[in-house]
Amino acid sequence: MLVGDLPLPPKLQEIYRESGIHELYPPQAECVRAGLFEGKNLLISIPTASGKTLVAEMAMHHHIVCGGKCLYVVPLKALASEKQNEFSGRGVRVGISTGDFDRRDDYLGKNDIIVATSEKVDSLIRNGSPWLKDITLLVIDEVHLIDDEGRGATLEMVIAKMRFRNPSMQLIGLSATIGNPDVLAGWLEATPVTSTWRPVDLRQGVYYQGKIHFHDNVRPVPSSSRYPDLDLCADTISEGGQCLVFVSSRRNAEGYAKRAATKFKVQDPELSSISLKIKETAETEQGNTLAACVAAGVAFHHAGLTRDERGLVEEGFRKGAIKCISSTPTLAAGLNLPARRVIIRDYLRFSSGEGMVPIPVREYHQMAGRAGRPRLDPYGEAVLIAKEERDIDSLFEWYIDAPAEDVYSRCSGESVLCTHILSLIASGFVKSRESLEKFMERTFYMYQRKKSLTIHRTIDQILLFLVSTEMITDLGDCLSPTEYGTLVSQLYLDPGSAEKILDTMRTAASYSDMGLTQTICSTPDMYTLYVSNKDQHYLDRFWSDHAEELWEPLPEEPDEACYRGLKTMMVLCDWSDEVPDAMICERYSIGPGDIYNLVEGVNWLLHASGRLAGMFTPQYARAVRELEYRMKYGVKRELLPLVRLRQIGRVRARRLFNNGITSPDELRAAGKDKVAVILGRGITDLIFRSFPAVDGDGPESNSSVSQRTLAHYG
Repeated sequence: MLVGDLPLPPKLQEIYRESGIHELYPPQAECVRAGLFEGKNLLISIPTASGKTLVAEMAMHHHIVCGGKCLYVVPLKALASEKQNEFSGRGVRVGISTGDFDRRDDYLGKNDIIVATSEKVDSLIRNGSPWLKDITLLVIDEVHLIDDEGRGATLEMVIAKMRFRNPSMQLIGLSATIGNPDVLAGWLEATPVTSTWRPVDLRQGVYYQGKIHFHDNVRPVPSSSRYPDLDLCADTISEGGQCLVFVSSRRNAEGYAKRAATKFKVQDPELSSISLKIKETAETEQGNTLAACVAAGVAFHHAGLTRDERGLVEEGFRKGAIKCISSTPTLAAGLNLPARRVIIRDYLRFSSGEGMVPIPVREYHQMAGRAGRPRLDPYGEAVLIAKEERDIDSLFEWYIDAPAEDVYSRCSGESVLCTHILSLIASGFVKSRESLEKFMERTFYMYQRKKSLTIHRTIDQILLFLVSTEMITDLGDCLSPTEYGTLVSQLYLDPGSAEKILDTMRTAASYSDMGLTQTICSTPDMYTLYVSNKDQHYLDRFWSDHAEELWEPLPEEPDEACYRGLKTMMVLCDWSDEVPDAMICERYSIGPGDIYNLVEGVNWLLHASGRLAGMFTPQYARAVRELEYRMKYGVKRELLPLVRLRQIGRVRARRLFNNGITSPDELRAAGKDKVAVILGRGITDLIFRSFPAVDGDGPESNSSVSQRTLAHYG
């Protein structure tokens, strides 16, 4: 099927021709025949690199030509940025929404394509973004994540709400790994399009003692080290290919990269440039290690890196300079980084309470699907590494020959449903118990179970809780949100988190920054850090040293969740006390990216806490707001007047303060010459040029060009 015969705008046709795209792949042609341009719902389950995104893009441009508007939902913020870049420059307006959870982002309505995470779309629905009613095409990327324990319920509710609000809207689901596509397609009222066709042949095998065992042959691999993973990588590089090596942990990813960098000395002038860029901004040992590895043509990639570091690694790999990346499986969850050979070294992963457990088949297929670069590689190879000979057949059976797991709804839990039922009531989707039950009948959960008495009992328990906490009123035939319930929903808070924060603030004898941080770190909404055995001694000591400042006493038998919250609180307290990044990373065995993730999470919850305090404990509202600013900038309270000036972050503010300049007025009075001695002439000129601009909303408007802020880590 020729691209030129499709109902696409001339601009897109031209771009495809210039890119060498003249004819559709067989699965893409099947999507067209299934009604892609006729408004039919489609569930497209085809291998990675088979052109799913192109199908979605063609459908979006067709809708735009017809006066429609498109919403493209992704699971990760990084993937949202990648898709925005991919869709831009093609004759349409593309917007992205991944920010605060209590904003309507009305301005996005001017765009033809809006890219957002499922959580952000859910918050936009809760806050009544007016442009959502104009969406004529909803694309769900990685739709199999409806089965994800963490975000699956939100994705399911987003789909159900959007279909309820826009009944004539076309829906396209994209995935490479669904075991039961017919079931999911049935719920979506979609035509399933499934295929195993790939543009590059994928060979899957198991390595053991110098040989890769495939179904139909055995391939010897030259041995030049005592490590099979290095031999496999060296073999690929010698043929002019690139490798992705998936391991079970960050430490293993870094360890592999260091071993590989010692062995491989890739010669490419681009590597020196990338390495220097990483080294110039590195403030931790991890950053310096990454720079050294990149100089040799190897890198590691995980969530502990800064945003800039991840971007430089990805760019270097796409250009072909970096020959090998070792990574945790997060790299396989959407980012477009194919390689000649994918090595799945670790197929066991630690799970709390279970020990080492096998990874899901779906995860293996996600990683294996990265093998083979279209138009660059003659083939792709995905290789598992067996530890014993008897494992060879087992790995074929467990992974290579096994279908991906079936997807199931994650809306069965009471705590998960509580958040979404409150949002349904607060946003006006349902107004009575009867309409609530009818809406729930439209969910994937009810579609899979047909009839379930359990869900009705769960709904009853949730409504009792929401009434008892005064988030809703239940007058029999009328369910209505209270002002409190509406605020909790719009802030995108778990009702349990809201109650925890509010109850603790109302019963506290006096305000305490540390007490509030402790409370936030014990809520369901706060991501917390893993605790190892070596952490135990300083956690217990911190607790005893600061018992009077904390709002909650240590239980007689603290569990893992308690210690995780305590460790997370300690990191955040260090950050807001201006402890250097490198010291925090070394002290807690984390990366700069982890600091960003924690601060981003706590700032959202501090903002929510401030709104709750304004409603119920106004005596604390100002203090909570100040703590929010301290966390955003990572400063003690005395630096707040300075960091609210543009171009000034935590480091520059401390330099000024230590030199007797403690406020904007004193800065202005000091004059350029004195300030230049402290900060340098270039930055000083920028600061004085921006007067009287004050950052009134936090780091989002701090436009520093050379001093790093939290945005650097995102």
